[in-house]
Amino acid sequence: MASKIFRAVILGPPGSGKGTISQRIVKSFGLKHLSTGDLLRSRVRSDPEIGLLAKQYLDRGYLVPDHVTTHLMLRELKKMGEQSWLLDGFPRTLAQTEALNSIYQLDLVIHLNIPFETLKQRLSARWVHPSSGRVYNMEFNPPHAHGIDDITGEILIQQDDDKPEMVASRLRQYKDVAKPVIDLYKTKGILHTFSGTETDKIWPYVHALMSGRISPLNIEAPVRES
Repeated sequence: MASKIFRAVILGPPGSGKGTISQRIVKSFGLKHLSTGDLLRSRVRSDPEIGLLAKQYLDRGYLVPDHVTTHLMLRELKKMGEQSWLLDGFPRTLAQTEALNSIYQLDLVIHLNIPFETLKQRLSARWVHPSSGRVYNMEFNPPHAHGIDDITGEILIQQDDDKPEMVASRLRQYKDVAKPVIDLYKTKGILHTFSGTETDKIWPYVHALMSGRISPLNIEAPVRES
């Protein structure tokens, strides 16, 4: 299979497993992973002007405005040059999608379609390390010590929009905003939807789809001494 630049996006509501699937794609196929959340948190620390603006929204659990997110992401993509990449969390809105499409042609859009009750359960059990964005789930991925980040030993928090009373509203908002993005990529013929309640069961299908479009990394087995 010929090597070429490969550009992909993963879409899905909060709690759908985008981060987990993205990590596995990076490990299996070597794509550069660019997460909107990671980039925004990084800029809060390193870019006073953009960071201060983004922080005002992040601290309240609000979405950062389109023009800020789009500017940051497109600037980062330009820096990456001719690399294959996977975008996670961008584009989120139709305006962001149109801005991305005006510059780059995507090869694949992965859409995770997870039942509402599963998302609700996952988000309600989710706790976050604020400065790094590391996510824990108290049911299937808990920290070693309750309420404490494994790496830094700092306190975990439950974000306001992950609390049960806010989850339903948050998921409805995502659905309304994401529908035109999903519809657009569907008309382009590059959208592939995966449904289910367990990331481990969805992953083999994602891997098979990716393998038909880009060569997996050759991970050699260790040589045994005779």
